[in-house]
Amino acid sequence: MQNTDEIWRLVDAKKGPFEQLSDQVWDTPELCYTEFRSCAEHTALLERQGFRVTKNVAGIPTAVMGEAGEDGPVIAILGEYDALPGLGQESGVAEARPLPGDGHGHGCGHNLLGAASMLAATAVKDYLAARGIKGRVRYYGCPAEEGGAAKGFMARAGVFSDVDVAISWHPAAFSGVNEAISLANTRIDFTFHGRAAHAAAAPHLGRSALDAVELMNVGVNYMREHMPSDARVHYALLDAGGIAPNVVQARAKVRYLIRAGDLPELTRLVERVRKIAQGAALMTETRMESQVVSAVSNLLANTPLEKAMYDQLVRLGPPPFDEADRAEAAKFQSTLSDEDVASAFRRVGLPMRQGVSLCDQIVPLDAKSAPMVGSTDVGDVSWVVPTVQARGATYAIGTPGHSWQLTAQGKLPAAHKGLAHVAKVMAGTAIEVIHDEVLLARAKADHEARVSRNPYVCPLPDDLEPPVKMSA
Repeated sequence: MQNTDEIWRLVDAKKGPFEQLSDQVWDTPELCYTEFRSCAEHTALLERQGFRVTKNVAGIPTAVMGEAGEDGPVIAILGEYDALPGLGQESGVAEARPLPGDGHGHGCGHNLLGAASMLAATAVKDYLAARGIKGRVRYYGCPAEEGGAAKGFMARAGVFSDVDVAISWHPAAFSGVNEAISLANTRIDFTFHGRAAHAAAAPHLGRSALDAVELMNVGVNYMREHMPSDARVHYALLDAGGIAPNVVQARAKVRYLIRAGDLPELTRLVERVRKIAQGAALMTETRMESQVVSAVSNLLANTPLEKAMYDQLVRLGPPPFDEADRAEAAKFQSTLSDEDVASAFRRVGLPMRQGVSLCDQIVPLDAKSAPMVGSTDVGDVSWVVPTVQARGATYAIGTPGHSWQLTAQGKLPAAHKGLAHVAKVMAGTAIEVIHDEVLLARAKADHEARVSRNPYVCPLPDDLEPPVKMSA
């Protein structure tokens, strides 16, 4: 345990520049695959901290990797820094107050995610160097988690092939080990090609691509009753065919996000959606094209690593929030419904407690949490290397993900305290793996047993390149 005390001190000694990094990334929110400023800030800090830096990882301009140490186990600590559209918000203000500009915002806390992960990697680097211990730590700056599946492309390119253990985290309302449950998903663009015509003078000559999109949406909506209860299907209209209602739309495009509990079920569901699209084209006498944009796998658990991370959390205790932090969080909690707050407790398997605005406990490892029905490209990493994730408390309990309230809390003192707290958890877990050969062997054996039952097949088509212009 002396090892973890030392690594925690190293985190505290170095946290200042990383809090600043988090704030800089918050100030310049960039969507998936366009995180050029954010990646540059991460790269510059890696270089200042003495990492060996590799840019353009897996051919992705906004992916970066920093490595330190020699020989020994290779520990990857994963970070992210992409933002979301439409969630720009003034910092620290507990009312919807969008900032001027492009409207992007860090409504998922990825400004904190990347900074805390790099802080953890830096502490591990300094620890190994000070003690002359064999081992390598890598910080992977990963773009485009929000829909771009960058880690899937990175995994497919083999950039994690020599990694022994991967560690990550995500901002949350509570501190604990992230339960390794998520949905596999794929994004597919369906484009319909019809025939333009004057909608009043010669409607019989037109073939509406927009009609095809609408019929496809109706068909998928009817399908919802007949798919697994944990599956999800969402869509967004990318091209409605123009703004003139008196012109039959010759082209229309819709993006579908299809989610399922695992890859085999996802494959079956995708085929059903494709048949609906084909049917819509048949009914409207249009032509349909489809293009996969991205895809991710479901998360794979690792019991030994989860237990090791939980031990770190229990020993460290909850983040050191003070009364000022709780009062500030209460302002944001007042903008939420009672159901928002109750849902937050229910999701992690804790009983509802009135008047608690910030996390003050570690979620038990055996808590009966509600299944996470979101998706993450960490899933693909977890299939190729033993992986564990923390949940780090950084915002008011009840704050919805992907909300202006979450964006607004991203630079508060509580967020900074949560950043350093979870960096200690990740760094301590990494050091335990390096010191404990038995733990590393057990983690690898657990991973091998899971993968041998259902070998990994990357959900990305072999010929699909990273969609680096998907946000252009």
